[in-house]
Amino acid sequence: MYGAIFGDIIGSPFEYDNGEKTKQFELFSEKSYFTDDTVMTIAVGEALMDAGRDASEEEIEKKVTASMQHWGHKYPDAGYGGRFYQWLRMGDAAKPYGSYGNGSAMRVSAAGWLYDTVDRTRKVAAATARVTHSHAEGIKGAEATASVIFLARNQMTKEDIKKYVVTEFQYNLDRTLDEIRPSYHHVEDCMHTVPEAIIAFLEGKSYEDVVRNAVSLGGDTDTLAAIAGAMAEAFYGIPIGIVMRAEGYLHPEITRVLERFDKFIGREPLVETNTQDDNRRVKKALDAFYQQGNEENFALLRDTLIERMREDGQMLTPMRDENADEDGTVKPAKHTAKEGFTYNREMHLVIDVVREQSGREWIPMFTDRDELGRGKRGVCTNRPIQEVMTYALSDAKISGVVINPFGQSVVLNKELIENLLCTLRQEKHE
Repeated sequence: MYGAIFGDIIGSPFEYDNGEKTKQFELFSEKSYFTDDTVMTIAVGEALMDAGRDASEEEIEKKVTASMQHWGHKYPDAGYGGRFYQWLRMGDAAKPYGSYGNGSAMRVSAAGWLYDTVDRTRKVAAATARVTHSHAEGIKGAEATASVIFLARNQMTKEDIKKYVVTEFQYNLDRTLDEIRPSYHHVEDCMHTVPEAIIAFLEGKSYEDVVRNAVSLGGDTDTLAAIAGAMAEAFYGIPIGIVMRAEGYLHPEITRVLERFDKFIGREPLVETNTQDDNRRVKKALDAFYQQGNEENFALLRDTLIERMREDGQMLTPMRDENADEDGTVKPAKHTAKEGFTYNREMHLVIDVVREQSGREWIPMFTDRDELGRGKRGVCTNRPIQEVMTYALSDAKISGVVINPFGQSVVLNKELIENLLCTLRQEKHE
């Protein structure tokens, strides 16, 4: 579901031919947001989990209808089409209305992940479509999308996926994006959205490249990118940097469903709802930077650290008692002791440091105890990140801070630390 939802967010600013039909655009901006594509993707995903894998098609239709009504009323202004909006308002009286719009395809991605065979996947996809999109083309669009996702996550080649789609659904996939792009315009039916999204997937080289392909066509860009992005996730996965940037646009009740879905299919959650009290986001940002150490991912790490400091976030910091004997017995603090963090009158703890061969000293900080264990450090305490960085600036002997020095580490010199703290000070003044 992530691939569809993140594609929706990325494509949202360019809908209704508001882009320039180019692959060169900012992935996320202040104009990005999630639309009805995300809301209904979540609704269908939750319904299929609630129904269970062995539910009948009739049970699935009932669950999907109820869930779409529920989520639609939660987000009444998400950008629904006119007939679908009327369907939402009808409540228990809502009936299928023969639609062949692309909504059946953009919301179906969960079905591509939950079942063991492509036949079962197609039957469930059809059931999720029929509650509104009872036209043959609307059902076909949902089945085709879910089928591609199923085949992609099961390591089928793109050649075999293309052959299956052409054979089973008779879509014309022999066109290229360059041929489609000049005359393509905003259209919301499955017949002129699903095949184009599949071609964007087939021509892509990564999740990001697939989504850029879809958006570059123009037209209904959020839905094109949602459908193509769902396929790309199954084939390539999604880079951590994109996950972290996209999840910032989502509400906690949405991320809770995504987290539940990951657990339902037996994988570690890509997004987590309760991140206030830990440094999972910092570790994800570090992972993204190690995967691709470019300027964008460094900016992501920087922004993540600022966000954690804004939350008064903490990290594990090695400490030592400067006034303790070798056996650990604490002596009264000496007046000549180096300035550090005073916890009480009998204990004077100072930050322990790591030294380079050159003699430069760095304050180590650890995101969690697993990282701490890599270096077999001694006593550690949770200290506010901002406090430790401020301390590093104040000590002339300290060169800066190193996060996770024995794992995927990042070094922050004093210039970078000052930049982080300056940003925080400016926010407080504003």
